[in-house]
Amino acid sequence: MNFKLLNHYFKFSNQQKTGIVLLFIVVIALQLFYFFADFSQPYYSSVEEDQWMLLQKEIDLQKEEKLKTKYTVYKFNPNFISDYRGYKLGMSTQEIDRLLAFRKENKYVNSAEEFQKVTQVSDSLLKVLSPLFKFPDWKQNKTEFKEERKVFDKKPHYNKEKIVLQDINEASQEDLMKLYGIGEALSLRIIKQKEILGGFVSMEQLQDVWGLSPEVIAELNNRFKVVMPSGFKKIAINDASLKELSQFPYFKYTLAKQIVIYRSMNGNFNNIEDLSKIKGFPVEKAKIISLYLEF
Repeated sequence: MNFKLLNHYFKFSNQQKTGIVLLFIVVIALQLFYFFADFSQPYYSSVEEDQWMLLQKEIDLQKEEKLKTKYTVYKFNPNFISDYRGYKLGMSTQEIDRLLAFRKENKYVNSAEEFQKVTQVSDSLLKVLSPLFKFPDWKQNKTEFKEERKVFDKKPHYNKEKIVLQDINEASQEDLMKLYGIGEALSLRIIKQKEILGGFVSMEQLQDVWGLSPEVIAELNNRFKVVMPSGFKKIAINDASLKELSQFPYFKYTLAKQIVIYRSMNGNFNNIEDLSKIKGFPVEKAKIISLYLEF
């Protein structure tokens, strides 16, 4: 093979060599530009999307705090469980009501088995709670307690005239002022409280009216009752907006916001027990609040 003929094709002038070098430089520069350049379109988020991202960030922080939170439960006497402690321990309102009704009869539970019999809690919950129970030694003086109760339980019976109870939501200022201990100022406070709430749903709400003594409240219970107002509209807790929840008298804005966050994290609320798990929820008002809500 004659290589001299091939050498003829690889001979370049100085201008050709310069052109080839420049061509290589241009090719390499284009490759580097293609590799490092960002051809993606810029993304601009909306104001609403930014707000949701901030809310999601807050939700993530809430989840982290929830995982870090540790609760210490000390031993206690189950005969004196309050509504708040009952909720914290996982008892339902019905189970707490059974215990409170039992205690109103001046009776006591003396064992975990008797506690389950009265409250009807599940075996799984009893297994968790029973190690925390601390019972005093009542059995030694049980006969003495019974004898004392017999003495104090004997009360004279009086024939009371049957009174027709009036609807507290229909009562006028004049009707309220007929009761001893209620003047113009107190009657106006009761009516104003009724208007704020959109109507009373329980006579217990009268305890929130400032200035009413226990004796006057007892007299109100003897003369009035609650009849749910016609067209009473409940709040759909799983659909209500932040604005609607914050306008509810028993919820402040902070609690309403916590409800919306909890709802987005855990799904819909099924009952008042789910709602009471939220930090800052007024557990002592749970029964009354539940009458205003729709699950």
